[in-house]
Amino acid sequence: MRSTSRADQPSSNTARRGDPVQLGLVGLGRMGFNMRERLRAAGHDVVGYDRNPDVSDVASIAELVRKLTGPRTVWIMVPHGDPTRQTVEELAGQLSAGDLVIEGGNSKFTDDQANAALLAESGIKYVDVGVSGGVWGAKNGYGLMAGGDAEDIERAMPIFDALRPEGPRDEGFAHAGPVGAGHYAKMVHNGIEYGLMQAYAEGFELLSASDVVTNVPETVKAWSRGTVVRSWLLDLLVRALEEDPELNELRGYVNDSGEGRWTVEESINNAVPTPVITASLFARFASRQEDSPAMKAVAALRNQFGGHAVQKNAD
Repeated sequence: MRSTSRADQPSSNTARRGDPVQLGLVGLGRMGFNMRERLRAAGHDVVGYDRNPDVSDVASIAELVRKLTGPRTVWIMVPHGDPTRQTVEELAGQLSAGDLVIEGGNSKFTDDQANAALLAESGIKYVDVGVSGGVWGAKNGYGLMAGGDAEDIERAMPIFDALRPEGPRDEGFAHAGPVGAGHYAKMVHNGIEYGLMQAYAEGFELLSASDVVTNVPETVKAWSRGTVVRSWLLDLLVRALEEDPELNELRGYVNDSGEGRWTVEESINNAVPTPVITASLFARFASRQEDSPAMKAVAALRNQFGGHAVQKNAD
């Protein structure tokens, strides 16, 4: 397993905001908008572009680039896949040698090498960053996992320091390794998140099904302090139960962003057993089936070999 040497790490572990820097930010959605506000609150000059003119500072990426002073730094915060690739391609034609592109979306780590190679043809630097914090990041800060060359990471450190949570740098930021490492680390982070959420969800369902426990929301809330299962995710579940104690307003349908799938793919590629993460991903697939064809087959088989009762659809 490769690890970044101490020599590759930023020199100060507790340094916070340095001199203000200028940054272009492409993508002002739920996270990008809040990141712009947090960076501005830290004193940095942020020029934001979004297709939505109501939140955008400029009318185009070309105008954003013109407003930046070289060497320029542009952070991309758009959906992964084609939107990110198209944005990188556009920036490759607009930026100059010595400029830096930071890709902070939920891209697959394998896309980073192609992005870096395309930009390198014009002498443009590239850093990938996994960002965690969701809609709460503007207030609480974002957990950041970066991939790229040490000098490019150090150059962007004032930005990272403004975005990460207060406290020691190494508790909210990591230079995970070379290009691709940031998104790889975020992929594994999200896979773990899948498993944690599924465990809390299964515990909630079991408590709700029991005749013994009569106050499920307060039981879950009592785990918030002093127990080994306390966490921010648990705090968010408590918040949801306070708003809707039986979660009756929600449908049990859960999408996946793709990172859970990529985590399972990598576990197969590296022969690493990840049964909890894999099961949590499959549980999400099951949530989208109103009537599972597989379970129909199980019911039919039980009926065939054992004469077990089956439930049939009404006409």
